[in-house]
Amino acid sequence: MLKLIQLEWRKNNIGKYIRNAMILAGVLCLFLFALAYLGIANDPDTGIPDAAPENGTISAPIELFCSMSFLVFTGVMLSSFIVSAYKDKTMALMFSYPIKRQKILISQMLSVWIFCFLALVITKLVIYGCILWESQFMVSSFPIDYDMASLKFYVQLIVKSISIVSMSFIALFIGLAIKSTKATIISSFLLIILTQANIGDLTLANNAVFPLVLTIISLLFAVLSVIGVEKKDFI
Repeated sequence: MLKLIQLEWRKNNIGKYIRNAMILAGVLCLFLFALAYLGIANDPDTGIPDAAPENGTISAPIELFCSMSFLVFTGVMLSSFIVSAYKDKTMALMFSYPIKRQKILISQMLSVWIFCFLALVITKLVIYGCILWESQFMVSSFPIDYDMASLKFYVQLIVKSISIVSMSFIALFIGLAIKSTKATIISSFLLIILTQANIGDLTLANNAVFPLVLTIISLLFAVLSVIGVEKKDFI
């Protein structure tokens, strides 16, 4: 399986995605740094950050923008690695190998998941670290509400990253069902709305149980994408 994952990275020119992930991380870091220390989110009259009470700390925008960005980034990678491979008939060539189709598809999904999970974790650590380091010299507009010396911080960071990257399997399932790379990417944007928007009085973004439930659902969609692939016709 490890060799298949490495093959997928080489075949899809993983260096291109490493560069894009670094650019995305840099943009997010600059934006969130400006949010914290340059006052771009402050109300011009009061000088106080213009944010909802539950989002008044710096970790809230960090999690929000990183999650949104990498959910779409993962959806783009899945559409390129898997859905477009079906459409371009590249998958037909791979399925001619003396390897089970399910194993090939799982290796493709894992190659994207592992890369995006590591990229998201590293990006968050860099952003959290930069903002914490700068707090020694400047006062943040948003209160700094995390402790990078605490084990709980890293557990939460890893769990949230697992949840976000896994959600992209829902977008993959939809893209394969509709037979469209665009549908995969659009579904990623819709997942952002689902996880961050308010429905009535229910705020899904602040519901601790909802990400866990959605992660389990995402893994079920991943299983559904794999089941039956041995008999599935090509797109």
